[in-house]
Amino acid sequence: MLSRSIQDYDHGDKFNAYRTIATFQEYVLINQYKQQVEHYVKTAEKLWSFREYDTSDQQLLLENAPFEISFADLYDEVDFTLASSEN
Repeated sequence: MLSRSIQDYDHGDKFNAYRTIATFQEYVLINQYKQQVEHYVKTAEKLWSFREYDTSDQQLLLENAPFEISFADLYDEVDFTLASSEN
């Protein structure tokens, strides 16, 4: 989950470091403050595709591992009003 204090790090330096790992193929960032997931998939050397999920009827499906989850399940019991009141 993304914390607000490290969102820039997760999108920048951390992702840059992970991309130096030859076997690294997929990167998923799950927002805990709103219903949003960012999904990056390596398609070729130094080429990544990006998909954003932000509606409750979507499914997150990893391409390089046998994993699929609906947004309803991913965000089950997440109270976004509590997250927004903590800021």
